[in-house]
Amino acid sequence: MDHTVARRLVSSEGRKALELASTEADPDSLSAATRLRRQIDADLAAAVLDQISLRRQAVAKLGPVAASMLWTRDGLEQATRGDVSRWRALRLNEAGFTHVIDLGCACGADARAYLDAGFEVTAVEVDPVTAELARHNLPEAQVMCADATAVYGDLCEQVDSTTVVMLDPARRTRRGRTWRLEDVQPPWSFVEKVLESVSAVVKLGPGVDRSQLPDLPVTYVGHRGDLVEATVWSGFGDLWPGDRAVLIDPAGVHQLPGRCPAPAVGELGPFVAEPHPAAIRAGCLSAIDGSLHAVSGGIAYLTAVEPVASPWLTWFAVKEVLPLDVRSLRSWVRNHHVGTVEIKKRGVNVDPVAWRRKLKPAGPNCVTFICTPTTGSAKALVCDRVRLPYGISGGFRM
Repeated sequence: MDHTVARRLVSSEGRKALELASTEADPDSLSAATRLRRQIDADLAAAVLDQISLRRQAVAKLGPVAASMLWTRDGLEQATRGDVSRWRALRLNEAGFTHVIDLGCACGADARAYLDAGFEVTAVEVDPVTAELARHNLPEAQVMCADATAVYGDLCEQVDSTTVVMLDPARRTRRGRTWRLEDVQPPWSFVEKVLESVSAVVKLGPGVDRSQLPDLPVTYVGHRGDLVEATVWSGFGDLWPGDRAVLIDPAGVHQLPGRCPAPAVGELGPFVAEPHPAAIRAGCLSAIDGSLHAVSGGIAYLTAVEPVASPWLTWFAVKEVLPLDVRSLRSWVRNHHVGTVEIKKRGVNVDPVAWRRKLKPAGPNCVTFICTPTTGSAKALVCDRVRLPYGISGGFRM
């Protein structure tokens, strides 16, 4: 999208065109484009149909607020999930902040959550097209089209004890997504300067190397079943005393302290649990429940005689233990008429896609194979998923 089209989108002309496009059931179809071009020019028709498609995706990711927002494809892909943005706004509110300076706001997903939570927002975006859309999305905010590194000094004059700086550095290069701090924009040296000088929150990709981050609290944030970000907090005192795992799901928000001792290794029991990736990244496994044991040293599968109900754990009942050999698994699949195979693995040289093809599944039944080292040798565990109810112990409702 060029700047001229962006300006048309945010005008009264664009609003009317968006209303027309919103009636299309399939805005990506050729027939929708043909119909709309009978009423408006091709450039605007393509732009508004794209926006309707993006808005529908955005509502699924962020919630109803996204239905009136404008997006770029990159901006939507990189936008924080709505539940996570609202959780972070709540944390800032509890810390006593009232003003957020968002350096690199993109289309404004996080800033929108801050506004809705009652914050004053100053937003900075370097790309002129994205900044134009952000002004539409954040009408109550001050949105600047500028390089954050160039205006930060002036913005610091606005900083007092009620102000927090938000930074979500771009993590894409020409080669695609990156976890390397030396690749982020604004540069990591600038991010470090912000962390050292003011109260700040820095959102990073979940795969970032913890050893390369400063000695500040880091939260590994999970949303439902996914690990979505690592967040660095500066100037929050006892609110974030150390690393933590945070899980946001329909039952509420759950937390565990990070950097805990590894769980003791135990003999394989009749049940095996896969911890949530946020707990794994934060080093929280032994904090989930002290009665659980690791199936092997350094392997993030836990085992028990009886499953423990926890939002942090997905449990499997072990039906059989087989050698870690594709021929043994293929024979088991054939004899049990299995057509749907799920393969999970840690610490073993198994390619789940290649193995699934070699197993030649066919039949009405399903199974999960967990391929893992154990206290004896590497095994393939034949498992059924176990669904346990759980409350919100250790968390709070949003």
